[in-house]
Amino acid sequence: MAGWQPCSTPWWCELQRGIENVEYACGAPELLKGEHSKNVGPNIDSWSEFQPLGVVAGITPFNFPAMVPLWMFPMAIVCGNCFILKPSERDPSSTLFIAQLLQEAGLPNGVMNVVNGDKVAVDTLLNDERIQAVSFVGSTPIAEYIYKTANANGKRCQALGGAKNHAIVMPDADMDNAVNQLLGAAFGSSGERCMALSVAVAVGDAAADALVEKMQAAMQSLKVGAYSEKSNDFGPVITRAHQQKVVGYIDSAEAQGAKIVVDGRNPKVAGFENGFFVGGTLIDNVSPEMVSYKEEIFGPVLQVVRVNSMQEAMDLIDAHEYGNGTCIFTRDGEAARYFSDNIKVGMVGINVPLPVPVAYHSFGGWKRSLFGDLHAYGPDGVRFYTKRKTVTQRWPSAGVREGAEFSMPTMK
Repeated sequence: MAGWQPCSTPWWCELQRGIENVEYACGAPELLKGEHSKNVGPNIDSWSEFQPLGVVAGITPFNFPAMVPLWMFPMAIVCGNCFILKPSERDPSSTLFIAQLLQEAGLPNGVMNVVNGDKVAVDTLLNDERIQAVSFVGSTPIAEYIYKTANANGKRCQALGGAKNHAIVMPDADMDNAVNQLLGAAFGSSGERCMALSVAVAVGDAAADALVEKMQAAMQSLKVGAYSEKSNDFGPVITRAHQQKVVGYIDSAEAQGAKIVVDGRNPKVAGFENGFFVGGTLIDNVSPEMVSYKEEIFGPVLQVVRVNSMQEAMDLIDAHEYGNGTCIFTRDGEAARYFSDNIKVGMVGINVPLPVPVAYHSFGGWKRSLFGDLHAYGPDGVRFYTKRKTVTQRWPSAGVREGAEFSMPTMK
């Protein structure tokens, strides 16, 4: 999976990444092996083991209704827990189908459970004392609410929130490659994914001009339309309200002085005139004080910010409240290493626009993109769904009786 790139068919990418997490979870005997130390004191051995929490829950978003649950319940179950899944009320069908497949495969009743509903269902899970841990993926305001509520009720919680992912485009970048990568990263899945690249930070006007010119030309062939037409690059956004929200951000950028280079506010899709479509949109001359820059748009909109140096670009990224993903396009290894070592973001790409970790690493951002100490899936997933128990054991030699001890036994 080294050098993994986004697929041209997002639904297959979603399933493939989910399947990879299932395959990783199949290594549970290796992942759950404890640690053993012999003779930590006189005839004393010590070891740690990882035991299940009990009943755990997951609350998942609409945009990846198969993949995100597959981040959670396979690892939770192989670690010995029972799992309750609350999928998005907007598209629960795939989750119910997966639960049906698990039942057909022979998973005992009660190990995997699906609860449909909205905030009432969420609050029930957060307040039920039988549930020991909660995993969540969604927007930052809801992530923060879930994290605070779960913690107030004594539950372990990992809550993954929103993002504003930046790509630095250096003057030495392979501009044609950067444009091709940004097309998929900004507009794939209609921009409705937490790893979407929504801001291109161009270093120097020459790089910015070249980027905007090439992006504008490349975007002429972008097609938005119904999911049933395979030639389309992406489809509608999730609801009419969200369509209006995305268009509102474009309006806001224009009103605050940005330049709309490619306008996707009124796409014409024959036969689907009332669909929730937003076309690919390119906005230049965006500045950090603009509302459209500060907030997560979650739509097919790429904004271009112009800066004078790489350090200025990094300072811009570090100053943002979100720290989910970022990348740099460059041919300079020294610049790339400095960027990856020093940027304050959880997932970093070097000429890779969607640096989504493979299943045997863990997924999660920094700052207000993640609430909790442990990231999703991978090694952190094992630790999240288990609790460590350390055992210290001594078997005295036959006929030998130890005297009173006034210090820790292992200190003798």
